[in-house]
Formats: sequence, C-alpha cells, structure tokens
Amino acid sequence: MVSRSTTLSLYLLMYLSFFAFFSRSESKSESHTPKVSLELYYESLCPYSANFIVNFLPKIFTGDLAPVVDLKLVPWGNAKLRPNATFDCQHGPYECLLNTVEACAINTWPKLSKHFLFIYCVEDLVYQRKRDEWESCFEKLHLDSEPIKQCYNGEQGKQLELQYAAETNALQPPHKYVPWVVVDGEPLYEDYENFLSYICKAYKGTHTPRSCTQASYITEVKATKHSVCDKEGGMGRWGKVSSTIASWLHQMNLGDAI
Repeated sequence: MVSRSTTLSLYLLMYLSFFAFFSRSESKSESHTPKVSLELYYESLCPYSANFIVNFLPKIFTGDLAPVVDLKLVPWGNAKLRPNATFDCQHGPYECLLNTVEACAINTWPKLSKHFLFIYCVEDLVYQRKRDEWESCFEKLHLDSEPIKQCYNGEQGKQLELQYAAETNALQPPHKYVPWVVVDGEPLYEDYENFLSYICKAYKGTHTPRSCTQASYITEVKATKHSVCDKEGGMGRWGKVSSTIASWLHQMNLGDAI
C-alpha cells in the first residue's frame, strides 16, 4: 500500500510537472497546431473510470502529446434522468454528489491544468476506497473549496449535470458503458486503454510528436477488450482486465458490491 506521504509527494510532483507544461503551452495561445479531440465520458464511482483517470489518462502529460490534445471530461456516465429533471446515478446518491462536484470543478476552473488535478485527486481517493476523503483535495492542491460547495449545493451544480446528461445522451453512436473514450469523434469501445495509439493515428500535424515514434505508443490499433461499468447495470467483464484493477477488485471484494 502506498503511504500517505508518498501519495502527497506524487501529487506535488504531478502538480509541478503540470504547472511547468501548462505555463509553456498556454503562453502559446496563438499557435495553430491542429489538435486531436479526446473526450472521456465517465462516472465518478465506476472503478474502471477511476482506474483510467488515475493510471492511464496522465500518460498524455508524461511526454509531448499534451500540446496536440484537446481533452474534455464529461462526468455523467450511466446516470438516468427522471421526468422531473432529477436523476439517479448507477452507484447511488454519493456518485451523483461526486459527479456534480467534478462538474463544478470543470466549470469553476476552466483551465485543464487546474480542474484535471482536482478530478485526478478525487478519483485517486475513489480508487483507493477513500471516497469520503475527497474534500482533502482542496487542501492538498491549495484550492478554495467555497466556489465548489456553493455550486454543488445550489442550482448551478444540477444544471451543469443536466448539460452533461444532454451531451452524453446525444452521443452517436450512443454510449454503452463507461469509461467511454472518444478520439476525434470515434469511440474506442473496449480498447480505450490504448487511447494513445489512436491519438497518434489521428494527429494530422506536420511535426509528429516524439511520443508517437516511441515503441510503447505505436501499438497496433485493435479491438482489445477491457472491463467497464455497463449502461444497463453491473460490471462488464470483457477480455483482459489490467493487473492493477484486477488486484484492487480482488483485495476489496468489489465484485458483488457494485
């Protein structure tokens, strides 16, 4: 088990790396570099969504792909709307809360450099089965909690979630599960963990990112199946499950809990 001090050190390292990158890239706002659209449709308490956000999505920032990627997070997932404009979430009311918290973070801190760090922090706690400690992320990242609390406790949070519901429900083809990863309008289906290869394949710029020439990124684009939270309820157990999430599920006995 990773110690708390180690976790905090990792957060600090990640924060400094992100800050250095975004300080450079955001100063080049006039750049016309074509970007690849990367959209993640997810729900906060799906363990496979948490696994993807914590263990896979940050790979964008460890190389030189971030400047060519337009990343969008959509925290709604498999929630269902009721006729009175309320909604039910697949993993219960607490998931509705965290979905709304993360929607509020995206709205309050529009820059990816800020809201992704916060969402990463929350999802890391979900991944560690410490979801009740999510408010500690404000202190860890030196963020003001008040705008977020006002948002999720008020009408704004609900409206943001309804907006994400509309975006998710408008997907073509419709999403079947989460995480649902889309690159330049094309869903990756169960091969979502291989998203870096799809980004490299979709990039049309004149200067190929160095990361796209590395062997670890040039994997064959194929329909590899990974585990998901199915839209109709329960866990999809398709094909290979990453060793990290498999170990976590075994230790926590989550198979019957969700």
